[in-house]
Amino acid sequence: MLDTGLSGKTTIITGASSGIGRATSLAFAGEGARVALISRNRKRLTEVATKITENGGDEFLTPVDVTDTDELKKAFQKIMDHFGGRLDILVNAAGIIASGNIETTTLDDWDKMFAINVRSVFYLSQLAVPFLKKTKGTIVNVSSVTGLRAFPNVLAYAASKAAVDQLTRSAALELAADGIRVNAVNPGVVVTELHRRGGMDEKSYQEFLEHSKTTHPLGRVGKPEEVADLILFLVSSHANWITGVTYSIDGGRAQTCLR
Repeated sequence: MLDTGLSGKTTIITGASSGIGRATSLAFAGEGARVALISRNRKRLTEVATKITENGGDEFLTPVDVTDTDELKKAFQKIMDHFGGRLDILVNAAGIIASGNIETTTLDDWDKMFAINVRSVFYLSQLAVPFLKKTKGTIVNVSSVTGLRAFPNVLAYAASKAAVDQLTRSAALELAADGIRVNAVNPGVVVTELHRRGGMDEKSYQEFLEHSKTTHPLGRVGKPEEVADLILFLVSSHANWITGVTYSIDGGRAQTCLR
């Protein structure tokens, strides 16, 4: 079994109330990490926090909208105060998706996509860096296969994830001398709430999942826990010589032109 070395490490995870963020929060807590949970959905975030506490984990609940800069800064300070000013790991998992092409995507749609998917990643990383320098910590950003490959009708989402990938690579170069590693994971289709919240009704979503079996060479979609396992590896000592990587975890999706 992989020894992650996470016991006692302090972690901030955004998007922690559902999907990949939730799975990562539970996985980290299960490895003994102290986990600060960030999400705007207080009810679902509380459910995750309760599950961690019931299993003997150490969590700190932080309901906040990552696009609210002032509130995010206050939340970050509360986390640092709670955990004694120590931060080892930042996982930026908050994100949204919406359909739209070059003709139908509005400026408001574009700005909202970038505010959540890119701006929050940049700002929270900026807040975290002074603390991560002290621990020679690590950042993992949750990107997407759309950051690596072009797909129609998800223009703003794809552009935002490409921005996350380049932010990851650039930050990795800039912070390497401080011993901070920065990587991203690029999932294919994973069963989460992402697409439903992006506007798909249940029938359309089930049809999308079924179709996705044919577009992913391994013949199935992914599970949030599988992505969480990769994030666990990337923050562990086993990945100490890995930085600036955008790591595909997509059942081979990025290697095909299937649509």
